[in-house]
Amino acid sequence: MLFCKKQLALNCIKYFLFILCFSITTVSFAQKQKITVKYAGTLATDPEIKDGAKVFTRDKSLQVHFFHKGADVFCDRAIYYEDQDYLEAFGNVVMKQGDTINMTTKYIEYSGKTQLAFARGDVVLTDPQSVLTTDKLHYDRSRQLAYYDTKGKVVRDSSGTITSQIGRYYMNANKYQFTQDVVLVNPDYTLNTERLDFFTQNGFAYLFGPSTITGETSTIYCERGFYDTNNNTGHFQRNAKIDYDNRTVEGDSLYFDRNRSFASATNNITVTDTLNKSIVKGHYAEVWREKDSMYITKRALAITVQEKDSVYLHADKLMVTGKADNRITRAYYNARLYKSDLAGKADSIHVNHKTGLMQMINLSRFSSTDAFATKRKPVLWNLGNQMTGDTIHVLSNVETEKLDSLKVYNNAFLVSKDTLSKDNFNQIKGQRLIGLFRDNELYNVDIIKNAEVIYYSRNAENELVGINKSKSGSINIKIEAQEIEEIRLIQQIDGKLYPESEFPQSGKLFRGFDWRGEERPLSVEDLFKDDPPLVLPKIKGLADYVPPEDFIDESVSERIEQAGKETPNKPNKAAQNLPKKTAPIPLKPKIKETDSIKKPLKETIKVKAKTKDQ
Repeated sequence: MLFCKKQLALNCIKYFLFILCFSITTVSFAQKQKITVKYAGTLATDPEIKDGAKVFTRDKSLQVHFFHKGADVFCDRAIYYEDQDYLEAFGNVVMKQGDTINMTTKYIEYSGKTQLAFARGDVVLTDPQSVLTTDKLHYDRSRQLAYYDTKGKVVRDSSGTITSQIGRYYMNANKYQFTQDVVLVNPDYTLNTERLDFFTQNGFAYLFGPSTITGETSTIYCERGFYDTNNNTGHFQRNAKIDYDNRTVEGDSLYFDRNRSFASATNNITVTDTLNKSIVKGHYAEVWREKDSMYITKRALAITVQEKDSVYLHADKLMVTGKADNRITRAYYNARLYKSDLAGKADSIHVNHKTGLMQMINLSRFSSTDAFATKRKPVLWNLGNQMTGDTIHVLSNVETEKLDSLKVYNNAFLVSKDTLSKDNFNQIKGQRLIGLFRDNELYNVDIIKNAEVIYYSRNAENELVGINKSKSGSINIKIEAQEIEEIRLIQQIDGKLYPESEFPQSGKLFRGFDWRGEERPLSVEDLFKDDPPLVLPKIKGLADYVPPEDFIDESVSERIEQAGKETPNKPNKAAQNLPKKTAPIPLKPKIKETDSIKKPLKETIKVKAKTKDQ
């Protein structure tokens, strides 16, 4: 009984000393804004721990609780180094900062002098918009900056999961900065990049370095870019391109809307269609994937790639519509066509890639009294022959890629220069014209209804025999080696072969004659010669890449150094477990020629243009 009373008295004394010590320590720490103890089950010292640190342990009901400048730390066991105001917490550690930041871990170190924390072991940092997990985490409460360099993962419900080797979290700005092997996985796509600046409140993502966004139906590549993860829209620059359905869209700046399957491009655009062997160029384009349509303007150029001789089509605007097996290209206005053996001009040109039919149309907006109506009528040149009419249809063989036939509707006119005279022209006119091609050369022509002909007839020595001027119901013409070999008048109405001296000068040209040889494009560059000067907007995009700041910057180094001055004879605990400086990661382009862009589709058209600020 005496022993029990002595033991009870001893416990009361110990408890009194603990409360006294706790109260004095709390008051002292509060005056110096040191780490304070809010609750502890037991307080003890351990001879194995140097520097006379205090050891706090939880009881059965509550964890050890510390507080410092708005932050609470809970743990099962803690070692506190009073002279350096330094805390080590073990077991089910929780660090809370107001209602916004909550961190759990197995172990944490915290300096009250520098406000630097180091957490290790199953670290989970939670804020209202995201959850960060990693194995090791450095936390600067003064700058509200968290940092890891041992790989981490951030989960955000609406954006997906982001992993990286290195990460920074700027809490005041609600911004993550991920570097090195960055991967964002979303149910709709996967993003890979070398650096990603991500804002948790609005879901904005800024991409630096070689970056790809791979979805089920499309792949995007860029070296600078912005992506709105909430609305699935983005802007991309620097070698930017989008691949989808055997089609690649490239340009100085690309806009993409995943929800609408829509993309637009600005400046130096190339759209490559490997299935239809075509390339479209220009400086502004809109692409609708689900509608399988494309609109392009500003020096728009469509190239139908052929093995030996590609076809080039230029107009103010181009529209490409329809599925791959039934695609139509519409060119308007001032449409121009060039091929080595074929050239043409019209208000509008329509090409059906499935049937091989090209329609050259004179639009109704030009009346017969319009000063430009004659010039804007469709005109087609094949080698030495010029054909004009209200509408021209040209049919090609889609298998052999060779010209098959042509039809000229209403006011058909076939003109070619006489081979040995300067100002004389062979002329055939009528209501309709039907022509046949062999090896892309016109060899047979039929003029139907109200046919008329003026032809300079020469013998084998190319001497002028006479000038044939005739009228007929219809005319058949045989052409060989680009020269008329035979003219057959069917249902002849009137005709005569005149000696040159007797041929009236006033009758040398038919009414409606219009030689337009000076308009004929002789090269791809000629397609653009009548275009007005082109002024392109200047693409600003994101600023140049700036390497991320080191976690230990100059201000942090000063804090650490100052923390050690009060205990110069002891190792500075505030300087332990600091992250190493990271070397800048060079962001080199990793773009490669994809298998989808094959060599036959490589066409280079250089168009000079000025730029202006947007």
